[in-house]
Amino acid sequence: MSAADRETWDARWSARGVELSEPEAFLTDQATRLAGGGRALDLAGGSGRHALWLAARGYDVTLLDVSPRALEAAGSAASARGLGLSLLELDTDAIDAGAAAFPPGPWDVILCHHFLWRPLFVHAGATLSEAGLLLFAQPTRVNLERHPRPSARFLLEPGELAELAAPLRVLSLSEGWRASGRHEAQLVAARHGG
Repeated sequence: MSAADRETWDARWSARGVELSEPEAFLTDQATRLAGGGRALDLAGGSGRHALWLAARGYDVTLLDVSPRALEAAGSAASARGLGLSLLELDTDAIDAGAAAFPPGPWDVILCHHFLWRPLFVHAGATLSEAGLLLFAQPTRVNLERHPRPSARFLLEPGELAELAAPLRVLSLSEGWRASGRHEAQLVAARHGG
């Protein structure tokens, strides 16, 4: 990610302020699967709406994002709710370039909502705990039929998620139009042998 991209995200988070929207149904619908607590990583989690939901359910959550402003907002929201969050400013491009490491596991939950970083699936397979889960949701190119954004470079090809998830054991995988109005691929997966 370029410095200009980081500045763009900081500006977006600054404009949004610290008020958080509710977590997506994709996450809250997994409440039964997520009853155990443990360590959770919210990858590209922005200002923390999903991280805070996990923290309120007893998870020790690390929120990773490239935007210092988003992390500041998440920290403020956590403090206001009496919740602890570990905040990690990191650009996944640095992991790709070998300049940084993927946060070490084991992780009981890795959540990635609306951030397309294809190496995630290999990292998840290597860092999930024995009973850990990867929760992943991302719009597909079909979404462009109704919405101009995100642009094609940030979208999955139809059927691509099944291929990306090959390093993992798929528990559920679906693609379709969601109540949110987006065409989205959604995955819940575990490591093989877990």
